[in-house]
Amino acid sequence: MDIQEIVQRVVDEVKRNMNSQKNDIDQNKEETIYFPEERIKGVDKPHNAASIERAQSITPARIGIGRTGTRMLTTSYLQFLIDHAAAQDAVLRDVSDDFLQNMGLHKLETRANDMKSYLMDLDAGRKLSDEAIKYLEKNGEKGKDVQVIVCDGLSSSAVEANVVDLLPALIQGLKLKNISVAKPFFIKRARVWVQDEVAAIVNCDLVISLIGERPGLNTDESLSAYMIYRPTEKTVEADRTVISNIHKDGLTSVEAGAYLSDLIEQMLRAKCSGVTFARQRNVNM
Repeated sequence: MDIQEIVQRVVDEVKRNMNSQKNDIDQNKEETIYFPEERIKGVDKPHNAASIERAQSITPARIGIGRTGTRMLTTSYLQFLIDHAAAQDAVLRDVSDDFLQNMGLHKLETRANDMKSYLMDLDAGRKLSDEAIKYLEKNGEKGKDVQVIVCDGLSSSAVEANVVDLLPALIQGLKLKNISVAKPFFIKRARVWVQDEVAAIVNCDLVISLIGERPGLNTDESLSAYMIYRPTEKTVEADRTVISNIHKDGLTSVEAGAYLSDLIEQMLRAKCSGVTFARQRNVNM
């Protein structure tokens, strides 16, 4: 056997191995793995099963998951990894352009050019980009009662999971109350305070930001609604009203839309928000 024949045999063997690996990969791509979402009850023969069930019913924390030796069960560990990956994806993944198009939300951006600057430089996410400012000055609907903003914040998953139902419910509720609403839009890599600059440009009475919350291991789809009446340069956090934990296992999207429209109506009448609004509301109750 000459050297050329040996080399050819080696090449053929490499090709066969590569094709075999490719087939394995293709088969793995087609395989769908279903993982249970229900609460794990992993304690074997508990002394007080009722107490474990009661604790699990009042908190989403990992209680009563059991153990094997000194470690958690494999199913519990895999669920932890899944939840952790979902939380990371919620932060790092962008809201899809198809979603924004379907919702009719024009996309603006802040001064945070990438995720690193957004996470490390708070002010970058609080200011609109020059292009966004020019767009709002030219195309923003001015002088309305309410301006609605959708922001990815720290969870794109929260936006895509909740805004589909929340936004129509909110706008419908406001219009039924004869409250004028400017056309909503989306701001990428935005923080709450960007609403102050938006309000100044469009000259609205109240601005509400629907923004993704920091994801945890219990849910990566929680949304918050921050509202403020006529913000100024002296505005502080206490001037904002926030409704949080909007998700399927908390305040549902449709319920949130109806509740927020009622709350906004009260703020417009009181001409305030935040702590001042809470005090007036308590006095009138």
